Amino acid sequence: MKRFVTLSLAFVFALCACVCAHAQGKDATQKDWAKFYRYEKHNAELLASGVRPDAVFMGNSITQGWAKRNPDFFTKNNFVGRGIGGQTTSHMLVRFRRDVIELNPRAVVIMAGINDIALNNGKITLENILNNIISMCELAKLHKIKVILCSVTPAYSFRWRPNVDFVPADEIIRLNTMIKGYADKHKIPYVDFHSALVDERKGMNRKYHKDEVHPNTLCYAEVLEPMVLPVINKTIRTKHTYTTPIPKK
Repeated sequence: MKRFVTLSLAFVFALCACVCAHAQGKDATQKDWAKFYRYEKHNAELLASGVRPDAVFMGNSITQGWAKRNPDFFTKNNFVGRGIGGQTTSHMLVRFRRDVIELNPRAVVIMAGINDIALNNGKITLENILNNIISMCELAKLHKIKVILCSVTPAYSFRWRPNVDFVPADEIIRLNTMIKGYADKHKIPYVDFHSALVDERKGMNRKYHKDEVHPNTLCYAEVLEPMVLPVINKTIRTKHTYTTPIPKK
């Protein structure tokens, strides 16, 4: 009887293990960690059109919000937005081939790092954040795509990560110093959004946001677009002029 019970329990444990493994395997096959699906259709349509973008903007929700709020800035200048909310530099590096290289743009504008600092994908050192950005730059260079690096925009705090044991604003400044140092060393254009937006708290000027992190329409139109457009024009020798009209108060 004892032997029967032991065998029965062993069978139950084995069955549970198989069920759990099957469930985990099923979940794993359904999870698109880097969110390749987000722009899969758009990429296919763009490639089918035969149009080569002048610039692809690679980034997170700040880039995604830019293309959503001010779409004419992208369409009228032959730019493409490839931002995905919540993404870190690790996510962007993984999808860099699909969302940048395969589109064969003349330039890529990289806006990355704030979600790494916010620990969206777990702990990561500033050095490894920079290494992910460097890898994207090297991939672009290999495929003859010009690179434009942008500073991380200022943030005093993260509403979705309120209990961090560091000062986000200070970490952003440290990372920006590292990004600029790399850009200067390798003669890569660098757009310093941070200096244009920072306030006395080392956060973002209150008139340009509602949540300490994400720029509003005024910020994109009044600051980001006039700053980045001349850099793109100089880098790839274009003459784009369209920026979003500043919204009335």
